[in-house]
Amino acid sequence: MIRVLLADDEAMIRAGVRAILASAPDIEVVAEAADGLEAVELAQRHRPDVCLLDIRMPRLDGLRAAAEVRRTCQDSAVMMLTTFSEDEYISTALGSGAAGFVLKSGDPHELLSGVRAVHEGGAYLSPVVARHVLTQMAAGQLSRRATAQARTAALTPREREVLGLVGAGLSNAEIAGRLHVVEGTVKTYVSQILARLEMKNRVQAAILAYEAGLVPSS
Repeated sequence: MIRVLLADDEAMIRAGVRAILASAPDIEVVAEAADGLEAVELAQRHRPDVCLLDIRMPRLDGLRAAAEVRRTCQDSAVMMLTTFSEDEYISTALGSGAAGFVLKSGDPHELLSGVRAVHEGGAYLSPVVARHVLTQMAAGQLSRRATAQARTAALTPREREVLGLVGAGLSNAEIAGRLHVVEGTVKTYVSQILARLEMKNRVQAAILAYEAGLVPSS
């Protein structure tokens, strides 16, 4: 069972999101918060598998709450839930350690897919957000490609292969199956890659993998 903490300052939004999550037999909402500070306190108390945080909340916004949850509850994955898709929100959310970004206006299936993906150690961007990020990347693709390739050049061939599969959105279990290794080995590779590249999370690594041309075509 995937244990989820839901934080949003609007009661009707919380009710709607809770109903969507409750429709999945493998997901359980264990706590709800109406502001960011309460979300951090409840995360520390309940240690959920996934914290689903709205970006705009009183007392402590979702971006700062995400950073604090990742600092104090390292086993809890964070996914941002918002109506906003501006560049600064996306980049700041990812920089705060969020592993996913889902729009409230998206398909309910995106929410369920995102929760499952980040729980399994993967990363998830809703299609609208993903297209937006890739469009922004495409504007400076050539220079980004050279920079990204230079950053990943120090990785071993196996590490680059794992990074490419992270960029393809595969979970640790899926990467292990693809490479015919145990999941623990993949976790070690991912940790080493993030450390060597000085990155906070898999979403940042996935973007770098795309920029470097490491993501397999199929």
